Amino acid sequence: MDEIKHLISKELHDFESKFADAVKSHVPLLDRIMHYIVKRKGKQIRPMFVLLSARLFSQDIQESTYRAAALVELLHTATLVHDDVVDDASERRGFFSINALWKNKIAVLVGDYLLSKGLLLSLNNHDYRTLQILTEAVKEMSEGELLQMEKTRKLNIQEDVYFEIIRRKTASLLAAACAAGAWSTSGQEDAAEQMRHFGEKVGIAFQIKDDLFDYGTDKIGKPTGIDIREKKLTLPLIYTLQHASPETRRRIIYIVRNHNTDKEKVAEVIALVKASGGIDYTRDKMFLYRDEALAILHQFPESDIRNGLEQLVRFTTDRTF
Repeated sequence: MDEIKHLISKELHDFESKFADAVKSHVPLLDRIMHYIVKRKGKQIRPMFVLLSARLFSQDIQESTYRAAALVELLHTATLVHDDVVDDASERRGFFSINALWKNKIAVLVGDYLLSKGLLLSLNNHDYRTLQILTEAVKEMSEGELLQMEKTRKLNIQEDVYFEIIRRKTASLLAAACAAGAWSTSGQEDAAEQMRHFGEKVGIAFQIKDDLFDYGTDKIGKPTGIDIREKKLTLPLIYTLQHASPETRRRIIYIVRNHNTDKEKVAEVIALVKASGGIDYTRDKMFLYRDEALAILHQFPESDIRNGLEQLVRFTTDRTF
């Protein structure tokens, strides 16, 4: 990750400054919360994809590129703030969540503020195509979350539905980030579409990796079972249910439905998933999407930027956090 950041160190530095300016407010409480958000920024993977995608088509980063990266980060942060309210989460990235510190009402308004700042940033600068790309992603994310909630109630998700959910709720924003970056320097629809397709593949692989974290590996450490507690049927569990005996299938569904907070029973489900080959199957799927993304990327001539994007893609599937 350090090598990738070094490749676009100036662009990242400029982006961070512009993002901090973009979220400022004249309301003291809001400005204090924005300062808190900026200080506890995450890995900034999505802005990095915007910047690298832009550089793939031009050595010169435009102001519109920085605005696209800021819009992506504003929308992403807004969704995280709202997600923490919906999930009643008290932590985010090892820090207290906004709702834990300032309660739900303020957190919802903060999310709305971030969303409006992103919309205005694009509208005031006439970045209409970028706004269209990102607004479509927000719609997809909302639909994906609601589809997951609907299917979670019935515990009947099939593999194709799972991929539709993660394509919408996670991959759509990463796809939009790559498309917006490409558009900002190329101004070409075919370039934006090519990078959108690339970003979607990466985003799916990224979400599958997150789902694998719930079951743990030698590198990651102990399994968490959070998805099982929340009755989320992710690919390892879907595969297991599809290939288990009727008795085992009934047992797993009974535990997920009625004992999903019992640590011992959740551990039993995790053990059944591992024994069924669900982890290996899921990991193979993750690498398949990663390799499909790299195949798209390799259509471009080799360069430091292309290599940086490849490293970033591999980071999404090799990361241990």
